[in-house]
Amino acid sequence: MPKEPLRYEKMVESALRGVVRDALKEVEDAGMPGNHHFYLTFRTGYPGVAVPSYLSEQYPNEMTIVLQYQYYGLEVMDDHFAVTLSFHNKHERLVVPFAAITTFADPSVNFALQFQPLNAEDEVDLEAIPPHPATDSPPDEDKEEAPKRGEVVALDAFRKKQ
Repeated sequence: MPKEPLRYEKMVESALRGVVRDALKEVEDAGMPGNHHFYLTFRTGYPGVAVPSYLSEQYPNEMTIVLQYQYYGLEVMDDHFAVTLSFHNKHERLVVPFAAITTFADPSVNFALQFQPLNAEDEVDLEAIPPHPATDSPPDEDKEEAPKRGEVVALDAFRKKQ
């Protein structure tokens, strides 16, 4: 029997990064719905991040990109995504591992996730989390919607204090 305690904080972190992957996958498959748009902040120096050198020089620690109107060739894999964006009227391909993401936000629905920066040795096992199945059920029009409010989920509350 393992003597290591269960690492719930890593499990939660993995699950929430899976939410980011699933949202991007839905956009890859069907396009950006309605007024949705994503702000993704990631560590530019994280292993596996590929950005043009002038961008990594300009943003040596973190960079925020917006996926809304002008993004091209979004590809979502199990552990990373790739997208082409325009910088100074030039199309550039970016590759971002999900483990490099520090913030994901969709302001159109007041939703945001904030992650602790991971070190390269901290693995996030996104492959262990099955993607959420798409639901084709129509919304229930008779139900009143609760008022929407912004909510940032910080994972610090789940971390063990040392």
